[in-house]
Amino acid sequence: MKLFLDTADIEEIRQAADLGVIDGVTTNPTLIAKEKKDFKSVIRKICEIIDGPVSAEVTSTTSQEMVDEAYTLSKIHENVVIKIPLTKDGLVAASKLAEKEVPVNMTLIFSPNQALLACKAGARYVSPFVGRLDDIGHDGVLIASQCQDIINTYDFDAEVIAASIRHPMHVFHCAQEGVDIATVPFKVLMQMMKHPLTDNGLEQFMRDWKSAQS
Repeated sequence: MKLFLDTADIEEIRQAADLGVIDGVTTNPTLIAKEKKDFKSVIRKICEIIDGPVSAEVTSTTSQEMVDEAYTLSKIHENVVIKIPLTKDGLVAASKLAEKEVPVNMTLIFSPNQALLACKAGARYVSPFVGRLDDIGHDGVLIASQCQDIINTYDFDAEVIAASIRHPMHVFHCAQEGVDIATVPFKVLMQMMKHPLTDNGLEQFMRDWKSAQS
């Protein structure tokens, strides 16, 4: 399973990159707005830190505006992936961009049918929102798994990104289901490496070592 970091915080990205486990980064307008910095400069900086796909989301709502914005974003760095919402205009834009071999991550996906349409439109990534589905009483991991099944069955040239990850168990269950990618907040990434028995074991080792030296 690939792990992407879901943030626009440069310091978080640097720390995560040092771990050697991050394969890409996803951002969205909300995450970018939190940084209070120029959008393009943030995306460019992220691409300098992470050698992998970096999703930058369009803010336009009509298909032609999305395409125009996508071309501008693509010029920032070769690793930029254009993030487009699963709407009618979004599908039109994704189809046009796929024809020009511009990679697209279709976001705000909440059903396997939407994922199927995204794949048919040529999206390189489809992003079901696991946490938000859980919020309304659906099984977000199951939906992500169903999206993965469709891609595997029909051999689409696409990958599933389990998004809206809220806690480590979301990552674990998606991994169990064979989902290609999970994009996780920095907090969840830090939680994934923690276990009380690891901490206790290390403390015990250090106590034993000091005792042996004395």
